[in-house]
Amino acid sequence: MKEKVKTNWLLTILLSVIAVFVILGPLYITVVIALKSPSDMEHVLALPTSLHLENFSRAWVLTDYPRKFLNTFFITSINLVFTILTNSMAAYAIIRNKDKSRFFNLMYYYFISAMFIPFNVIMLPLVKQASAFHLDNIYGITIIYIIFGLPMNTFLYSGYIKSLPVALEEAARIDGADTFQTFWRIIFPLLKPMSATVAILSFMWTWNDFLMPLVLLSDASQQTLQLAQYVFKGQFSTQYNLAFASYLMVLLPVLAVYVFCQKWIIAGVTSGSVKA
Repeated sequence: MKEKVKTNWLLTILLSVIAVFVILGPLYITVVIALKSPSDMEHVLALPTSLHLENFSRAWVLTDYPRKFLNTFFITSINLVFTILTNSMAAYAIIRNKDKSRFFNLMYYYFISAMFIPFNVIMLPLVKQASAFHLDNIYGITIIYIIFGLPMNTFLYSGYIKSLPVALEEAARIDGADTFQTFWRIIFPLLKPMSATVAILSFMWTWNDFLMPLVLLSDASQQTLQLAQYVFKGQFSTQYNLAFASYLMVLLPVLAVYVFCQKWIIAGVTSGSVKA
């Protein structure tokens, strides 16, 4: 027994060390390169001989950071608000009627099956349809994000709603509440843990996404922070120090949100999966 405990302890330490290197290694490289001058790039992992904070100011100007930040923030914030409202309603309607209606049962599995379709498969048809419906802009891509998040969010919300007692809704109906009032006043407040999880996951996905804005946003004034990173890559060279300074500025909002909200991510996903 003692040998088994010792083996588990050593294995835990080994895995922890590997996790630290895997997680903190890329972050260390990003920070170090962002503070270097081009002449210091010979040894990538070495600390800079002097700190070049002007890399951040130059990256700020070259990427037109304020405009791109506002574009990204607009897309992300609108996506979060409508994702939580519409996706929770859809999940509620489906899960409460899934066992009584073949249509809602089919809709549930239809949404879940969409989780297994890679974006690359539908990318070209999406671009064509978005152009036909004039959705290839900052407003249209926000709508598309809400729709694309529906499969995963339906799965998360459904597991959580299924755990809520139906007696609460029956009591609300006896008091004269209709279906919308029951959802808005009884069910929706109880979804706060899962709504926090959906909001955080949607935020990180939308903020970090590169491919969808690349194929849909052709107007340079509407591009996001991720697309702005192209400015550092030339035909024959890449300004790595400025590029990594820009990467760090894009990364910091997501990192801050995750650090402060990670307990809600873990709690929400765990409760939804266990109670489903």
